Amino acid sequence: MLRRTMAIFLGSFCIGIGINAFILPFHLLDGGMIGISLLVKYVWGIKAGLTIICLSLPIYILAWKLERSYFINSIHGMLVSSVVIDLLEPLKGVMKLPIMESSVIGGLLIGTGIGIMLRHQTSTGGTDLLALFISRWLSINVGMVIFLIDALVIIAGLYVLGEGILFYSLVTILAVGFATMSLTLIRQIKIY
Repeated sequence: MLRRTMAIFLGSFCIGIGINAFILPFHLLDGGMIGISLLVKYVWGIKAGLTIICLSLPIYILAWKLERSYFINSIHGMLVSSVVIDLLEPLKGVMKLPIMESSVIGGLLIGTGIGIMLRHQTSTGGTDLLALFISRWLSINVGMVIFLIDALVIIAGLYVLGEGILFYSLVTILAVGFATMSLTLIRQIKIY
């Protein structure tokens, strides 16, 4: 339990730093629930963490009905990461890196945070939780499922971003997917 709690906080801080210090300043997107919440933030100014909580509720209801262990293991991760994302919002604009470096570093931090949490059987909820269901049902690596969902969110956000920002958002998603897949594959190698 202590290891899972530490993983939730470490993962949440990685995600919060990645989003606020590197992604928000350039109005980039990630995929999944984070990407959707960033779109909501850019369009309506609503806090990203609060949006994650609100939009994750239906998925948590599904988790409660289908597999309560997923619900129990990820509710804390979703709540903590959402609060940390909103608490670390003052980091926006602190880092003065070019957009390409920001998209890569932000994506690696977010993916590392997600991967740390997934390795300890917890998640940020939202589409990560949905990806866990899909990966178990179809025997596909969870990082790959997250990558596919992320790509769909980016395509849906194209009209908000414009073509120039779209490229860098795709770079962010590739970095998130790479870091998440790397950490989840490391776990699979240690198991076998």
